[in-house]
Amino acid sequence: MGLGGISIWQLLIILAIIVMIFGTSRLRNIGSDLGSAIKGFRNSMSKDEAEGEGVGDNTASQDESDTDKPAT
Repeated sequence: MGLGGISIWQLLIILAIIVMIFGTSRLRNIGSDLGSAIKGFRNSMSKDEAEGEGVGDNTASQDESDTDKPAT
């Protein structure tokens, strides 16, 4: 048994059919496009996290300064 009841031979046959339909050059282009899309997604996520940390630090300092003020 392979993945979910699919044997290795069935996976190889599916792979061979995909290669025959699309060709190796198109599959290579699809792979590189997918890789660049994932890389761009990771970069944008890391930028968002960095911006989120900066915003979180500012709100914490504002909250602390609010507690120093006397209540009216």
